[in-house]
Amino acid sequence: MTLIKINELSKLYYSIGELAKLLNVNPSLLRFWEREFKLIVVKKNNKGNRLYSVKEIQEINNIYQLVKIQGFTIEGAKKALKIKITDGAIDTKESVNTEEVIAQLEQIKQKLIRLKSI
Repeated sequence: MTLIKINELSKLYYSIGELAKLLNVNPSLLRFWEREFKLIVVKKNNKGNRLYSVKEIQEINNIYQLVKIQGFTIEGAKKALKIKITDGAIDTKESVNTEEVIAQLEQIKQKLIRLKSI
């Protein structure tokens, strides 16, 4: 399974066929992901064919990473994409109470310690 190396892309736009070939998937899977993940492909040629920019390819790369490599379900990948971890900080599209998350993790930690000592 292959991720696209964004820094090695040489063109501004890639057709759906070229992108599918780079990822070794069917073009229909890319169209499916567009619908499921509500991706917007801004540019289309005169025939109406999709042309993917580097930014859009990065989004598809993220989906590919979650679904094909890490084995997430579509719903799980959608949730994972809502929370992005950048430089050790959580950047969310939804508001998350950090203190609440830490408290829940502490509770889980304590349960695991108790289970380990049994």
